[in-house]
Amino acid sequence: MTDTVIDLAGVTKRYAEHLAVDGLSLRVPAGVIYGLLGPNGAGKTTTIRMINDIVRPDEGRILLFGSTPPGREALRRIGYLPEERGLYPKMTVRRVLVFLAELRGLPRAEIMPRVERWLARLELTEWIDRKVESLSKGMQQKVQFVAAVIHEPDLLVLDEPFSGLDPINADLLREIVREQRTKGKTILFSTHLMEHAEQMCDDVCIIARAHKVLDGKLRDIKRDAQAARNRVVVELGGAHGDEVPALLRPGSDTGIAYARSVANGYELTLSQGAPTAALLRRLLDAGEEVVRFEHAAPTLHEIFVERVRDTSGSAPEGG
Repeated sequence: MTDTVIDLAGVTKRYAEHLAVDGLSLRVPAGVIYGLLGPNGAGKTTTIRMINDIVRPDEGRILLFGSTPPGREALRRIGYLPEERGLYPKMTVRRVLVFLAELRGLPRAEIMPRVERWLARLELTEWIDRKVESLSKGMQQKVQFVAAVIHEPDLLVLDEPFSGLDPINADLLREIVREQRTKGKTILFSTHLMEHAEQMCDDVCIIARAHKVLDGKLRDIKRDAQAARNRVVVELGGAHGDEVPALLRPGSDTGIAYARSVANGYELTLSQGAPTAALLRRLLDAGEEVVRFEHAAPTLHEIFVERVRDTSGSAPEGG
């Protein structure tokens, strides 16, 4: 497998007067979980449809496994879970999975063992002969996931895969996706829910209003955001209560620009250039018992909201 599974260069897509994707470039390495993130309407699903050759870009280049345009062999190596459910409601789970596996070209002798194995893994065995329409939304989502992975694709494209899943089944799906990565598969994972992306992704690309605003390794993005924010969390011994102690209140003498009480401590944003060591020394010199003193890494949700707001002037919908 090539080191780069997906390579987009200057990809643009318009629908009449609507610019859905504007000059998008990104590279998805092999063997990672790559998050394509953005608010609703940002262009994520259009990008995924272009990668799957469902729609063609108006401009730019798309390579899959080093092939351009994506050929039939490259597309056979993809498993796609669309945001909209594509199951046949009047068919049984067994029949719909057999049918979709046949469309993927699997030998008939292999299909039922795979169907049974995947249904057992997703705790759906007892539903195998029930019609799809009788299943809950979450169960239908799991059946559609089976349809996406049954042919053992090298690239798994998941568009809002946790839609309709309760927390227990969401945890199960996350575990299975990580298992796929362990097996060397590449996962392109699209969502507007940052907590899911932060739990799963190695690399991310954030798009907003059809444009890319940020991409890279998640750990590097969080490290850079942490350095820029200069924020620490402090936990003190003794009975301080919820009110921020005088030693930790904002002021030119403390070097603190902002302070708030959080669970088991206080979150402080230091003024630009203020050294954290000076704050720690101040607390120790005052005789405070410092139980915890650590840099506070921003969450992906915080980074996402900040960067998307910069492009639109308002907080993102659903983000």
